[in-house]
Amino acid sequence: MTALAFKEHREHLKRLGVPRIDPMKQSVEKQGTTEYVRVNPITAKLGQELDFFNGVETLNDVFKRGMRLSNNGDCYGWRPEPKGRYRWVTYDHIYQRAGNLGSGLISDGVEPGQQTMIGLYSQNRIGWSITEQACNRFSFVLIPLYDTLGPDACKYIINQAEISTVVCDTEARASLLLKKADQMPGLKRIVLMSPITDELRKTTEELDVKLLQYREVEENGLNNKQPDLLPKRSDLCTVCYTSGTTGNPKGAMLTHNNMVSNLSAFMALINDKAPISNETHFSYLPLAHIYERFAQALVLAHGGRIGFSSGDIKLLTDDIAALKPTIMPVVPRVMNRIYDKFLQGVKEKGKLKFAVFNLARKKKLALLMKGNTRTDTKWDKIFKPLREIMGGNIRFMTTGSAPTTEETKNFFRCVLGVTLLEGYGQTETTAVITCGIPADMSPGNVGSLMPGVEMKLVDVPDMNYFAKNGQGEVCSRGNNIFTGYLKDEEKTRETFDEDGWMHSGDIGKWMPNGTLKIIDRKKNIFKLQQGEYVAPEKVETIYQRSEFVAQVYVHGDSLQSFCVAIIVPDEEVLVKVGKSKGLGSNFEQLCKKQEVNQMILNDCVKIGKEAGLNSFEQAKKLYLCWTLFSLENGLLTPTMKSKRPALRDHYKIQIDAMYGQK
Repeated sequence: MTALAFKEHREHLKRLGVPRIDPMKQSVEKQGTTEYVRVNPITAKLGQELDFFNGVETLNDVFKRGMRLSNNGDCYGWRPEPKGRYRWVTYDHIYQRAGNLGSGLISDGVEPGQQTMIGLYSQNRIGWSITEQACNRFSFVLIPLYDTLGPDACKYIINQAEISTVVCDTEARASLLLKKADQMPGLKRIVLMSPITDELRKTTEELDVKLLQYREVEENGLNNKQPDLLPKRSDLCTVCYTSGTTGNPKGAMLTHNNMVSNLSAFMALINDKAPISNETHFSYLPLAHIYERFAQALVLAHGGRIGFSSGDIKLLTDDIAALKPTIMPVVPRVMNRIYDKFLQGVKEKGKLKFAVFNLARKKKLALLMKGNTRTDTKWDKIFKPLREIMGGNIRFMTTGSAPTTEETKNFFRCVLGVTLLEGYGQTETTAVITCGIPADMSPGNVGSLMPGVEMKLVDVPDMNYFAKNGQGEVCSRGNNIFTGYLKDEEKTRETFDEDGWMHSGDIGKWMPNGTLKIIDRKKNIFKLQQGEYVAPEKVETIYQRSEFVAQVYVHGDSLQSFCVAIIVPDEEVLVKVGKSKGLGSNFEQLCKKQEVNQMILNDCVKIGKEAGLNSFEQAKKLYLCWTLFSLENGLLTPTMKSKRPALRDHYKIQIDAMYGQK
């Protein structure tokens, strides 16, 4: 956030009269309701409409606000050479190129307006962002495609959304679409960011698909300027397809109002704890997902700049060190990987240094619990080498998409000295619907309601959850809630009830301080033979706390009296333990050893007991697998969640064998 942006931020807080949230009272019951509806105290005082940015109506306005606040400063950056320096382009550069691209598409026959869906099939890069801003200038609706959906899902999306134009970054992605072009009759043109080879042109000769070069479309637009067709606040800005564990993907329709309202809500929520210096955001999470889109919009709204990763996971820490970001959204998978590597590195320096490190962590945590987020204490000298690995400047992080352990979150807060907020939400809630506040680091919750949101917990009798007890299915209404699924009234009706409440499928619990805790899932539960219900995802989350567990799938059904689990051990940890116990160092062979199986089962059960699992929820038998669940073998969704039916079928023989054992 630039100095001017921070000044305006403070002015807006004062203009609106945004109250500070009491950490002990983060939600209140809405007056005049009998359904235990709760709202944020900001909502209770100011109402559901919160125009924090004072006149910003659309994502186009968001970008232009950033251009003004930054005085046309750096906007996007990338590394032209591996391990090279970042190169930057300005806000105006991006805006002009977006105008040229949109004009070029219109000159080629693409009709401006809401009736046109533009597909975007690309990794994070400058071209992605230029295309997005072109859509925001000419009221096109942007629909991201991504590799992990798979070619059949991409075909389904293009046909269902009637996408006639897809922008691709590489020849490989364009080729994937062209191979199925005869099954996508509405696809008329592919715009390619990379050079078009003769081989690729030859592929299109017998197809009714035009192949255009991105730069040539821009040049055509430069020579044939078209007037902007700016969107309205109520217009669609994007359709984000979410891939479930079964069936076709669903296209969640999000409007400019959804995005701008939630941006306003977030800024009001964090109050004057917003970062105060020029911001640099590290973009490595997929822009095809709303989490990264929302995070980038937040940075752009304040004139910050965004540096793209090189796209190579092996260069992730090198990219961070070169960019020196101040803002970094993370997900638990990345946090856990960084945490494990950092901790292992300290352990390898010897017992004395590890003991000193832990003492420093304990002392720093005590300061954090008092609200002191600093990097200049005497204990921070011990953490400095680790901070430098992360660029040395990070001070604001958010995490979401799955639960994160308190130990991991507090490690980042202590070592990096960052404000780290955990949020909860879905694509359908425009990324986030609850979020922690800087003044509260209490464990075991996903934070405060976003201002402008109404939330209630609805009875789930089969699972013994009742709203009167402060427990139930999380249901929400508000300006950040999506408008429905594209051309899928049945799924939309399943998600919204007749009063407009969106049902999440998650089970929540109100905490004494008014925050929300996610405790279960309504779906993906099974009943054991004796009538007890088990939520396997809850058990899996707990078992993943074991140092031995990389991935886990818990299974049970009504014909069996106990649960079983498929576990992929952490190879590095298991091999190290195997060597120390004289069991060998071959990962596959270790997974096949009964003593290893029992050791991991004992550790999981121990952790389960400590976490309060009932005996019937605990796995009684394990199968250890040496191959990771992945997108490639069809066992994970594009958002890295387990595909439960696929896992059940894939390991049917092993599951049957565990139940057949005496």
